[in-house]
Amino acid sequence: MEGRASLSHRLGLALILLIQITIIPIIGFSLTYLIDIDRENFGISIRAELFYWILVSGLTYGIICLALALIIGGFRPSSVVERGGWIATLGLSRRKYDPELIDRAKMAAYSSPYGKMSRLVANRIKSDQSELFAVHGGLQLLAVPSQVLLISIPLIIMEGIPEDLIRKDSAFELGMLGYIIGLWVSFRVQPVISSQFVGFAAMFRKILWRITKISWILPVIILWACARAILQFSLTSLGIDISQWHDVQLEGVILNFVAPEAQVPDTAIIDFLVAISVLPMAAFTTISVLGGSNGLSPWMKNKEDDLENLSQQSLPIPKLKQEVGIQFEGKNEERGIEDHINPSDEKDDEEGRMIDIPFNLFD
Repeated sequence: MEGRASLSHRLGLALILLIQITIIPIIGFSLTYLIDIDRENFGISIRAELFYWILVSGLTYGIICLALALIIGGFRPSSVVERGGWIATLGLSRRKYDPELIDRAKMAAYSSPYGKMSRLVANRIKSDQSELFAVHGGLQLLAVPSQVLLISIPLIIMEGIPEDLIRKDSAFELGMLGYIIGLWVSFRVQPVISSQFVGFAAMFRKILWRITKISWILPVIILWACARAILQFSLTSLGIDISQWHDVQLEGVILNFVAPEAQVPDTAIIDFLVAISVLPMAAFTTISVLGGSNGLSPWMKNKEDDLENLSQQSLPIPKLKQEVGIQFEGKNEERGIEDHINPSDEKDDEEGRMIDIPFNLFD
């Protein structure tokens, strides 16, 4: 595989992905709930009863968002494609290594959002592999509008549709359906937007890094905090009652098995909406950059990359023709010297050899 980045760069991207799906949710929940500030008495306390909820919910949301990024983004490693797809790889089909399934898997991987983003990254770092993290940061910035829209879609559906048109207590499920559709569209629109503006975004990310020395994880945390503040303000200003959505939280079910006495915050649904809106796009971007930096298989590359522009390249002269041309040039030079030295000798020789006269007509 060509275009493979260095091992340190790939390990750095893998570490960023691990932090995005585990550490960032825990940090976001901790900053929101773990520290309790008493403004009246000017005191700070730690809410230890929420520690189990922060840990379980952070890991649960991270796994859910990673699964959404892999499934909806169309992630297919080369080893899976060469076996005929996920079904054949997992042993659910007897047609393992079937040529027809392999061709279908290659076409699906090539046209998937993951394949498009991976090719985009591979083309950007082909000439300069040191640009890898700049491209990653630029793609993270380009994903911010989609993340903001994903936050608003469930809220608009749950509160914008009249209650007469839907069943009672089914607004949350309808909002999640709209979120899945919006996430599917966002993954397919993101490669188109990134191909147009990735250069400007990478340049802006470089400037931002040199000026502020901002880390690669801090932008996601800042986006998380801003999105949560805006979402909570919107719910409060609209007077939306979110207590009816607490029963559908997945981490609450898991928490009952791990720590039945642990408490769940009243506004935990807000953090759920923020997590599923911010983390899938961030994880999808990192996975795509990691795939592009790991080298592309020949069937994953653009077909134009294997073609040569013959109009800008001169074909080499065959070796035989070069030797023959040199010989003729050498003979002509010798003949010219002889003509210059003694032209009368050649004239006498031509008169003596009449059989050569027809051939001399072609000189």
